[in-house]
Amino acid sequence: GSGGFRKRKHDNFPHGQRREEKENVNPSSALMTSFKSFQLELDTRHDKYERLVKLSRDITIESKRTIFLLHRFTSAPNGEEILNESEVKLDAVRRKIKQVAQELIGEDMYQFHRAISPGLQEYVEAVSFQYFIKTRSLISVEEINKQLIFIAEDREETTNMTSSSHDKQLHTWSLKITPVDYLLGVADLTGELMRLCISSVGNGDIDTPFELSQFLRQIYDGFTFIGNTGPYEVSKKLYTLKQSLAKVENACYTLKVRGSEIPKHMLADVFSTKTELIDQEEGLP
Repeated sequence: GSGGFRKRKHDNFPHGQRREEKENVNPSSALMTSFKSFQLELDTRHDKYERLVKLSRDITIESKRTIFLLHRFTSAPNGEEILNESEVKLDAVRRKIKQVAQELIGEDMYQFHRAISPGLQEYVEAVSFQYFIKTRSLISVEEINKQLIFIAEDREETTNMTSSSHDKQLHTWSLKITPVDYLLGVADLTGELMRLCISSVGNGDIDTPFELSQFLRQIYDGFTFIGNTGPYEVSKKLYTLKQSLAKVENACYTLKVRGSEIPKHMLADVFSTKTELIDQEEGLP
């Protein structure tokens, strides 16, 4: 209304003056040296973060392949071969985790936790699935962490090629699974156990679904004790866990009530039909 206008902030300084000030900056000054060191530190941290993301992706892929392999256990003629092959795959995954542990030497793991968390959760799922097939029980986080202690032995080359105790240096790396990653991995395990129940019913196994139902009920009871006091991701997966438990209990109900009158090769079809009905009632896609 007054006819005046406000200049932009940088209009108060002519363009030529700003260029002269930029050219007059001393690159060897203490301020510029500090900013260059900050830039180098941030670039190094960013590069490490990207390497950890790639390693986590590789861990996730190999762990999923191990889970797919273990699902063949119920239908394979020789289950020991499947377990041995899965152990080889898990050893390869642990070698990837060893590289993660080497990257985190001298670093705070929680600063890079978001980069490695998806891979660690998938590894927990694969290890716990294999452990359940072997022992019909749940592996503890302490047992998982024992498998993630790595010892490497480097030999220093000497001129006379003789070995001595001084030529060997032991290096130890370790990576601990956090309680949250363990809980999220166990929550994902329930989905694989539900699929194991489906395949067991299809193969005519009427004992495994009842074992899985009791096992999943114990896991669900444990998660309900945590409730809303736990991390947000854990409470989110509680609903999916409940759905897996409902499907397994539905399979047990079908086997108990109609198992004697339905041929074994048709049990899987009946179970799949009832599972679809449950999903539609709950509004699942």
